Amino acid sequence: MKFLIMAGGKGTRLWPISRKNKPKQFQKLIGEKTMLAETVDRLLPEYSLDNIYIATNGDYTQEVKNNLPALSVENIISEPAFRERASCVALASAIFSKEGADETMVVFPSDHYIKKNEELLHILKESEKFLDENPDYLVTIGVKPSSPETGYGYIKREIKSKNSSRFSEIRKFIEKPDLKTAQKYCQDENFLWNTSIYLWKTSAIIERFRKYIPDTYKRLCRIREAVGTSEFQKVLEKEYPLMDMISMEYGILENDEKSVVIEADLGWSDVGSWSVLKDSLIGKDGHFVKGEHLDIGSKNLLVYGSKKLITTVGLKDLIIIDTDDVILVCDKNNSQLVKSVVEKLEKDGKIKLL
Repeated sequence: MKFLIMAGGKGTRLWPISRKNKPKQFQKLIGEKTMLAETVDRLLPEYSLDNIYIATNGDYTQEVKNNLPALSVENIISEPAFRERASCVALASAIFSKEGADETMVVFPSDHYIKKNEELLHILKESEKFLDENPDYLVTIGVKPSSPETGYGYIKREIKSKNSSRFSEIRKFIEKPDLKTAQKYCQDENFLWNTSIYLWKTSAIIERFRKYIPDTYKRLCRIREAVGTSEFQKVLEKEYPLMDMISMEYGILENDEKSVVIEADLGWSDVGSWSVLKDSLIGKDGHFVKGEHLDIGSKNLLVYGSKKLITTVGLKDLIIIDTDDVILVCDKNNSQLVKSVVEKLEKDGKIKLL
């Protein structure tokens, strides 16, 4: 298997720790390693670093090197422009298919939290076996919702009672539903959270690009022809910025009758906001603290400190983030709106704070 870890996102909902020049995948949000390094570490018990590739914005190439000094430079795929995931997958497919055998390709986010690593490795093996037997299929890993998260993507699947397979047909992807809708999904066994972890044969996904996103497919082919030649960078910079701005879910997976999902119990979170991070690590009761914190009589806080002691008295359901240049205080239930703060700062030209 070859792994494509996508590490080009901006992570604006985790501002002010996640910044434009060093977004959340390069931050030590949870443990003593960055989220990117932890993602790679999850795979190393079973898979070689030689088969792990990192796709990132060209501006972050040095950060990838800093995070993963043992990774070959040849395994860093630098995107010359920001596009959607489909373009990133198309670029990696061009490189992988030019390199040789039609291997299973695994697409992995770089900034998610997974508590149950052994289960992840088991699911990857099971999915690889399924694809060896069904090489024309596309596989997504889904997780049973434990709460009505409005910041997550959901998958609607079709469970066939007569089919003993753990792989169910995908009917629809739903991105960030409202609270009432998310509550319904939590009570319906046909709905799963979308982990954005995908597996397929490289030839199968290239064929889907030809079928569903033909212009991107043509550019993929031009890039593939240039792989390994002196013209590669020139062709990449010409073709990649013109690829379609479309997601894998809506561009390909939702449209294909051979898209399937396997349910997994991973202890998973996409760490898409401060409230999600807190609940994933601690639950809805108790504090999550990094840095120095003194509290009297508060409940359910997330506190990130830098150099100062943070003291709290009689507070509830708050997020408090202290950096060298910014203090964020936010109601835990409104943490999705942090992204709007970033947008306002950008609009006001306060670039140094982004």
